[in-house]
Amino acid sequence: MAKITVFICLLLLGIPDAAAVIHSLLYFYTASSGIPNFPSYVSVGLVDDVQISYCDSMINKNIPKQDWMNKVSSEHPRYWEEETQTCWIKQKTLKVNLETAKQRFNQTGGVHVYQQMYGCEWDSETGEVKGYDHQGYDGEDLIILDSETQSWIAPTPQAVITTNKWNNDKDAVEHEKFYLTQTCAEWLQMYLGYGRSSLMRTDLPSVSFLPKTSSSPVSCHARGFSQTELRCSGGKIRGEGFMMVLGRGILPNNDGTFSNELGHRSVLFFCS
Repeated sequence: MAKITVFICLLLLGIPDAAAVIHSLLYFYTASSGIPNFPSYVSVGLVDDVQISYCDSMINKNIPKQDWMNKVSSEHPRYWEEETQTCWIKQKTLKVNLETAKQRFNQTGGVHVYQQMYGCEWDSETGEVKGYDHQGYDGEDLIILDSETQSWIAPTPQAVITTNKWNNDKDAVEHEKFYLTQTCAEWLQMYLGYGRSSLMRTDLPSVSFLPKTSSSPVSCHARGFSQTELRCSGGKIRGEGFMMVLGRGILPNNDGTFSNELGHRSVLFFCS
């Protein structure tokens, strides 16, 4: 049993590529109602799934979540001031969208949540950029931007009125397309430059095997995985690495990497 466990852990470790091919810049905006002692609006920004910014309706200020994000101010002195203004604008917009959705679904009180995922993925090898704008209500898709046709889709009848209105606003559609396919990728590449040391680590993870006794199961301890190496969506690998969950969870290190401990009944699988 010990030999098999060692083989599986080593097989999963492999040798990662020097850097991920697909990089992402995504913003998640959330407006809510009926949740006591919780901000009615929250926004976070992520580069390659690493949080770079945060704002909510209580602090009303957009703040950096990585030390290297402070470097942006060297080229753009008013960057965080403008990001805070964006937070205010998005907060008002999503609260209006939340109230509109409640009316469309004939709802009044209770807990309700309106969310938006907004941003892009950039292929550093081919230069291809794919934009995203997905909006949801109470955990279900509400309005989605089709990146191929650059048109809005309504997965639910309650959103048809809005998608028809947005699709007829050609200037807004062009502005959305320009940001998601050009501006977003430019900012993403700049962030990658600032955070290269932590976002694009090239050193290999380490692994050790620690049986408690000669008859006990072997535990595999893997250290040094970056968040990029652990990204997986819908079973498809994005960038380098693999997932080694489930088990006893992924624990953060102090250097921006993660460790994973695999016990006797852990599930091991590749993202494919």
